[in-house]
Amino acid sequence: MAAAATMAAAARELVLRAGASDMEEEEGPLGSGPGLQEPLQLGELDITSDEFILDEVDVHIQANLEDELVKEALKTGVDLRHYSKQVELELQQIEQKSIRDYIQESENIASLHNQITACDAVLERMEQMLGAFQSDLSSISSEIRTLQEQSGAMNIRLRNRQAVRGKLGELVDGLVVPSALVTAILEAPVTEPRFLEQLQELDAKAAAVREQEARGTAACADVRGVLDRLRVKAVTKIREFILQKIYSFRKPMTNYQIPQTALLKYRFFYQFLLGNERATAKEMRDEYVETLSKIYVSYYRSYLGRLMKVQYEEVAEKDDLMGVEDTAKKGFFSKPSLRSRNTIFTLGTRGSVISPTELEAPILVPHTAQRGDQRYPFEALFRSQHYALLDNSCREYLFICEFFVVSGPAAHDLFHAVMGRTLTMTLKHLESYLADCYDAIAVFLCIHIVLRFRNIAAKRDVPALDRYWEQVLALLWPRFELILEMNVQSVRSTDPQRLGGLDTRPHYITRRYAEFSSALVSINQTIPNERTMQLLGQLQVEVENFVLRVAAEFSSRKEQLVFLINNYDMMLGVLMERAADDSKEVESFQQLLNARTQEFIEELLSPPFGGLVAFVKEAESLIERGQAERLRGEEARVTQLIRGFGSSWKSSVESLSQDVMRSFTNFRNGTSIIQVTCNSQPPLPSHPITNFLPPAQHHPSDP
Repeated sequence: MAAAATMAAAARELVLRAGASDMEEEEGPLGSGPGLQEPLQLGELDITSDEFILDEVDVHIQANLEDELVKEALKTGVDLRHYSKQVELELQQIEQKSIRDYIQESENIASLHNQITACDAVLERMEQMLGAFQSDLSSISSEIRTLQEQSGAMNIRLRNRQAVRGKLGELVDGLVVPSALVTAILEAPVTEPRFLEQLQELDAKAAAVREQEARGTAACADVRGVLDRLRVKAVTKIREFILQKIYSFRKPMTNYQIPQTALLKYRFFYQFLLGNERATAKEMRDEYVETLSKIYVSYYRSYLGRLMKVQYEEVAEKDDLMGVEDTAKKGFFSKPSLRSRNTIFTLGTRGSVISPTELEAPILVPHTAQRGDQRYPFEALFRSQHYALLDNSCREYLFICEFFVVSGPAAHDLFHAVMGRTLTMTLKHLESYLADCYDAIAVFLCIHIVLRFRNIAAKRDVPALDRYWEQVLALLWPRFELILEMNVQSVRSTDPQRLGGLDTRPHYITRRYAEFSSALVSINQTIPNERTMQLLGQLQVEVENFVLRVAAEFSSRKEQLVFLINNYDMMLGVLMERAADDSKEVESFQQLLNARTQEFIEELLSPPFGGLVAFVKEAESLIERGQAERLRGEEARVTQLIRGFGSSWKSSVESLSQDVMRSFTNFRNGTSIIQVTCNSQPPLPSHPITNFLPPAQHHPSDP
């Protein structure tokens, strides 16, 4: 239909244009005549208008010409005028048919009109209803907002009332004194659990009342009197209980650790006194300090006195020094000396006192030791005494911190108030004993006992004894250094000519030094101390000088070397047995022993093989200088030397072996020297006569 309408419009336009052209031809260009009519209003199609744009007309015509029906009409040569009239006729027919259809359907159209009118009325009523509903919703929304505001205000009031109720509840709970609390405080024994529970409740209420009074709460006046009376009653009962426990310490033969443990179970009692009755708390603390201070002093004074009775009767004196000869005579009124001074320079089993098992072993019981006739060195007594002091001090310090609720400097001061007199007495006893002590090994062991006990106290987190340990070491170290210097001086001032007959065997002074030095070195290895090594170095220098002075008393060089080798070998053997192999002392004496052994071998070979040895050394010197040709003139001399050696070497070696075994006390050292002597044959220059020279021989006793 659209295409047809377009085609009809195009045809109509062409027809009009054709009609206009014919009229112009008939009427003339001016169109004047008797049949002149009004000009046709063609609008956009008026080509006579100045506003008509030819380009747009061309575009419009071109668009119409593109239509398929127009193309078909033009292609078939249809008359557009006739076709236009035909189209108009068809349109008129369609219009008339449409009018007839409308007339036929007029009733339905009227009915539809009525229905539409009724619907409009219904819709209008619905519009009115929706408008009313909208207005109702607006009012409901405002009411909801009002209700929300009221609900928020009610919630705020509820929260405020709940907060006030909680505060008031806490206040009332803190101020109200229940009957169970009153009954327990007034009637229950202090050892019952309910008394402790209600005492904690009373302490909390008293603290709450003090806090509320500070805020100006008037209700506190209603309960203040009741709480004060309960507090006085509780303080009285607690005071009686604690004093009873403290007085139980004073009973003879009482193990005070038991009432201390009982007091720890009720440590809240002292906290209650501290918070509610400080005067009573101070009274309890002072009473405890006074009682325990006297108990500790009495116990340790008695223990020290009985402990010293089981010490060895024979102890080192000022004349028991390393450089004092065993044959020194005593005066008529002098005490007999030790049976053997070597015992005070020997460690033996005494070093076990610093082993982990012995260090924390149970303390010595003096009356048990006396009953069994047992005796101990001073270091064992020192260990037992200070282990008891360490154990009790650690327990006392921890009890003070926990029961009296103190720490830091306050705990330190309170501890020294309890233990100060005991520690002072112990220091005075040690100072008195050291003034007449000359046993360097015992003093050195005591030093290492203190160092280990100090570490144990640090592990137990008890710093209160640190000052005491420093004071003990301040007494022990100077005494140890003094004894060591006295021994050094005794060796330095020893005159070999006053020692009696000379002997190539190891000297007793060097044996003392070896035992003493190995003892100190083995102890010092556990906790090294540079000062100790310096003092031992001074002692070693003096002993080496002493050995050289004694050796100089021998007339022959051979005897001097035998004496030196025997002493160096003995000292080296003792040091290697009891000290570390890489110690400075071991290294030093090993070098001295090797040098003297080599010199002794040369001295030993000189009488039987001196000419041969001299020739070999001379030949080696010539060969090194590149003058080996000069040896050809020495064939006669070489022949004589080698023939003499071949005829006498067996007897000479046997004689040397016997001489060596007689000279050295250490069999192993003697056989070692024999082996080195037999293996020390130097190479001879190439000569036919060397075929007479036997190979190096070994002594039958060589390993």
